[in-house]
Amino acid sequence: MMKAKTQSFVALLYFLIASSLGILLRLFPIIDINIDYKFFVHTHSHVALLGWVYIGLTSLLFYLYIKEEAKRKYTKLFLFTQVTIVGMLISFPITGYALFSIIFSTLFIICSYWFYAFFRKNNNLDKDSSALKFINTSLLFMIISSIGPWSLGIIMNTLGSTSHWYKNAIYFYLHFQYNGWFIFCLLGLFFSFLEKHHSIIPKKKAVSFYRLMLWGCVFTLPLSFLWVKPHVTIYILALLGVLTQFFALIQFYQLIKHQKSFLKEKTTPFFYRLISFIFVLFTLKTLMQSITVIPYFATLSYQIRDFVIGYLHLVFLGIISLSILFFLHQNKLLKLPKVWISIYLIGFLFSEILIFYKGFCNWQQLSIINNYYTILVLISVLMPIGILGIFITNIKPTFSNLKEPV
Repeated sequence: MMKAKTQSFVALLYFLIASSLGILLRLFPIIDINIDYKFFVHTHSHVALLGWVYIGLTSLLFYLYIKEEAKRKYTKLFLFTQVTIVGMLISFPITGYALFSIIFSTLFIICSYWFYAFFRKNNNLDKDSSALKFINTSLLFMIISSIGPWSLGIIMNTLGSTSHWYKNAIYFYLHFQYNGWFIFCLLGLFFSFLEKHHSIIPKKKAVSFYRLMLWGCVFTLPLSFLWVKPHVTIYILALLGVLTQFFALIQFYQLIKHQKSFLKEKTTPFFYRLISFIFVLFTLKTLMQSITVIPYFATLSYQIRDFVIGYLHLVFLGIISLSILFFLHQNKLLKLPKVWISIYLIGFLFSEILIFYKGFCNWQQLSIINNYYTILVLISVLMPIGILGIFITNIKPTFSNLKEPV
């Protein structure tokens, strides 16, 4: 049987690989590297999203909610999923988007459908649980997001890869991955954490928050399409999404405020501050996403690549990755020494500042500081160092427990 601790360790290994590839990509402006930049961007993003985040979240779902008698059946699915991810890790650097990488990507999508069916059939979640609503919806968003990759082949064969539709299919996928599958699953895990410790959750507020988040996610999809200056209806829908998301944020703040003493009691001071920091990042993410409803900023976010990279990394490295690490630690699936998390956080914070600084300089047509790219690499390297520290900390416990029952 594939132990949840081992799955979590595998996810962490992908995170280490993805972050190391990120450093390699940031070395490009400094030294001459004889590899195809685009091929490695594809490798980096696929290992990060499908290796680290997907395996991290599914490991938590497996550990917390799959019935004991069904856990043995999961090994085959887990191993087959690893074949698809390793296949992408090998094929993307060599060929980019070509036959083998497309085959492995397609097989991965099929594995995600398999996981969805397996989870729906074998979970032990309480039907009245707030966690169940968020987790089931997150998995539905995961399925919906795959419409983007499926449509890419049709678009390439008919309209070509330079078409607006090609980019919009990618944005559709990323929107429902980031704002749907990832965020909703993490919210489900948060509500599960509260329910597990018998915290009192105001039912009406939880239901209201869920509905606002659901419609906010659906109606903010048009924000991804504003760069093509679409019909006014799309702008109206995007504005509706922004307003809905804003009310969801207020509702979430009220829920968090209600749980303040509980969270302080159930976590250490360091991890309580980490949760608070994640909430600040979530607020910042909502505000940054919302501002793109203004046509000027929609165009600006498309024109200045650093703003997009900064935003995506803020969500991915900040909200999503820190939340997964917190839940893995909270469920005793990974040990998280404070020193290594702190090193990771320093690298994350200062690299974000530098990325947005460069975007601001481009926007205002200012010159950037000397040795900017070298400084960015030196700061960014703290992230894989922090992850490596966590990885090494968990090597012995993971492998010494490989044969223990889940």
